[in-house]
Amino acid sequence: MLSNKRIQELELVMEFEKVEECFKEVSSWIENVGRKQLKETINLDDSLEMLLQAQKQFREFDLIASEYCRRGQEALKKMDRWEDFSSVDVHAYRVKLQTYKDQLEEFCTQLDENRHRICETVRLYEFFDKVRQGICCMEEGVKS
Repeated sequence: MLSNKRIQELELVMEFEKVEECFKEVSSWIENVGRKQLKETINLDDSLEMLLQAQKQFREFDLIASEYCRRGQEALKKMDRWEDFSSVDVHAYRVKLQTYKDQLEEFCTQLDENRHRICETVRLYEFFDKVRQGICCMEEGVKS
């Protein structure tokens, strides 16, 4: 039984090394591109026109970022079996795996929050724009 468990652990290590390339690519993109792009969307402009432009740019970024999130999540799913193993040899790989998982979850959560915030801000600005137009039309009607 110990021999079988050890063989399974070695197989997991070999599998991890294959999947780790994907983790490294996703992690590198998150750190070098993704986080910087998310920071740029923190300060939204004050006009509806500029906000719509920012939303368009964010959507383009969101497509790419969502693909990296999906790839990272798929790679993590391949490693679900790690939770069953607790040997010292596997521990270092579990730590790496948890680091990748935490980074990916944090980034995907921030991406979702920014997507929602931008969408809600655009809706709010569109509402205020309609209200402003309505007030202008009423003022013109009163002047006539």
